[in-house]
Amino acid sequence: MEVQWYPGHMTKARRAMQEDISLIDLVIELVDARIPFSSRNPDIDTLAAGKSRVVLLNKADLADEKQTALWEQWFKEKGFFTARLDSRSKNQMKAVNAQIELASREKRERDLKRGIKNRPVRAMIAGIPNVGKSTFINSFAGKAVAKTGNKPGVTKGKQWIRLNKAVELLDTPGILWPKFEDQQVGMRLAVTGAIRDEILQPEELALWLIRYLREHYPDVLNARYGDGLTDGDASDLDILSQIAEVRGCLQKGGETDLARASKLLLDDFRSGRLGRLTLEEVMR
Repeated sequence: MEVQWYPGHMTKARRAMQEDISLIDLVIELVDARIPFSSRNPDIDTLAAGKSRVVLLNKADLADEKQTALWEQWFKEKGFFTARLDSRSKNQMKAVNAQIELASREKRERDLKRGIKNRPVRAMIAGIPNVGKSTFINSFAGKAVAKTGNKPGVTKGKQWIRLNKAVELLDTPGILWPKFEDQQVGMRLAVTGAIRDEILQPEELALWLIRYLREHYPDVLNARYGDGLTDGDASDLDILSQIAEVRGCLQKGGETDLARASKLLLDDFRSGRLGRLTLEEVMR
């Protein structure tokens, strides 16, 4: 299965971001802590050239804590101001504020030299679909100012939001890039929910996830669906069939419903019911 999804509104959104970047002091990029590299749109580096950058590892509560720490260090080594967070938690916004303050220090110093005081930092928030931008904005602002949803494509247009006296935020729609050169990137995006499920084949995604978990987190499937699930010479398809049986995903006549079992497995992963898992390791 080749994974691609680039609807027309993303072309429009990218063009709008390109036009608005001159108004911006700072770019805040949200990435998915479970796939920190694959969830970075390479176009944002081009669009944000010359701007201060903050990378927030969102959904860190769902990701492998050790891997998140390694990725946080990796981004810092690349020159980004970085913090990890669960965007639903208001308690973590102090750490985010601290990184924004550090990233905008040079801008404030320039303003003071020009005699400009208390001008808010203008920040653009960017990221792929369904990475949690709107939830983050609402937590940061302390009120519902942005639409949220658990599927990609909720935010359709840009909007300026005054978060506090110090920060004005330009929210933008989630955008992917026209072609995934590495299909493993596409699979990771699909498994984590950044691409509309309606255009995907859930069984292929489930088999990809089973294969990854068997290699990197061998006890996870047994812990969730029953001891001995991954023992012996069972194939990935055998394991998916066993999950279907264990969870009662059966069709008339008792045949296993692999499509239903696949959606169940993906939902268990996305919701964190399988545990804190990361689907790619730091590249050195």
